[in-house]
Amino acid sequence: MQPTESKGLSSSIFISRCRAVWIHIGEMSCSSYKVKRISGFDPPPARVFAWRVLELKEQGVREDDAMAVADMEYRTQKKAKKKAYKELKEIARSEGKKPPPNPYPSAIKEIQAEEKKYVMDRLFNPKVIEIANKMKEERDKLRQDRAADGL
Repeated sequence: MQPTESKGLSSSIFISRCRAVWIHIGEMSCSSYKVKRISGFDPPPARVFAWRVLELKEQGVREDDAMAVADMEYRTQKKAKKKAYKELKEIARSEGKKPPPNPYPSAIKEIQAEEKKYVMDRLFNPKVIEIANKMKEERDKLRQDRAADGL
């Protein structure tokens, strides 16, 4: 969110990657930070977490308690989604169909899928193999020179 200077108040929300939320709100109420859900748009979990913390703070809950409640709700929701997907897979298997793709894939697996092309290039692309062989020859030559100097 952008700091709001129009009311003469400064407010900032910083959301770190580890879902910790630091909120500094001057004298401004949290009512201007209403959660707006748009169909077809799935906000990142950190933003949903921050929205929930702000909602709870608006209701008078302390920040630490609000963060704990929001974290608990997030974990519960994530478990429910995983369980629902697991049941969908079981139903598909019992019907003899291919299971649906995982709607909640691991971030690590997504990154690995993106990098798979480059890993395969490194192993099978002739140009890359040629460059690697040249580098190995140069390295071996340097080692031989060092060994000859040491004698």
